[in-house]
Amino acid sequence: MLRIENLTKTYGDKKAVDNLSLHIHAGEIYGFIGHNGAGKTTTLKCVVGILGFEQGEIFINGSSVKASPVECKKQIAYIPDNPDLYDYMSGIKYLNFVADIFGVDSETRQERIRKYADAFELTKDLAQPISSYSHGMKQKLAVIAAWLHAPKMIIMDEPFVGLDPKAAFILKEMMREHCNQGGAIFFSTHVLEVAEKLCDKVAIIKQGKLIQSGTMEEVRGNESLEEVFLELEAE
Repeated sequence: MLRIENLTKTYGDKKAVDNLSLHIHAGEIYGFIGHNGAGKTTTLKCVVGILGFEQGEIFINGSSVKASPVECKKQIAYIPDNPDLYDYMSGIKYLNFVADIFGVDSETRQERIRKYADAFELTKDLAQPISSYSHGMKQKLAVIAAWLHAPKMIIMDEPFVGLDPKAAFILKEMMREHCNQGGAIFFSTHVLEVAEKLCDKVAIIKQGKLIQSGTMEEVRGNESLEEVFLELEAE
C-alpha cells in the first residue's frame, strides 16, 4: 500500500530524514514514533507530496509520488498536526468542498457526513463558521473530511491531540474499521500507550534515521513500548 524506499530529505546541511525505508501493507495500522525534530512530520509531508525530497522514492498503491502525484493524492487522505482549515467556510461547506474535489456523489457524501458528524457530536455545529470552532472541533472536522472519499491510505500527524476521550475512542474505532476493510493507516504519535494498544506495527525514528521497526511484539519484546522507546533514545 505504501512503500518508502531510501528516502532522504535535507534542509541545508541537515538531513531531516536519512535513508529511510518502510513498507506499510493493506490492513495495517502503522505507528511512527520519535521525539520532536526526529523527522516524523517531514517524512509524512514527503509521503503526501507537500515536500519534495533529494533521494529515494515513495509509492502509494504502486504509483510513484514523484511521477504520478495526482494519482497518489486521489488514494490518500492527510490530517496534519495542526489542521489549517478555511475559517471563513462553515463546517458543512468545507466538507462539501472536499467531497467535490474527490468527486464524491451527493448521496454518498450525505450518508458519510451524517454518520461521522453524528458520531463526533458535530452535526449541530456544521452550519457555524469554522472560525468559531475550538481546536478539538477542527480536529473532528478534519477527520470527517479525511474519511469522506474512502481513501485507501490515511496519513495522520498526531491525530489525537486536542480530541476529548470519547472522540479519541471513536477515531480509534474508525481506524480499525478502515483497516479491516482493506485500507491502511500511517500515523505519528507521542501517546505511546495508544500506539501500543492500537498499532499492528511500529517504527521508531531518531535524528532522521530508522532505529527500530516491526510488529508491536517484535519491537517491544517483554517490555512496554515506552520502556523500549526510552532505552533506544538514550543510546
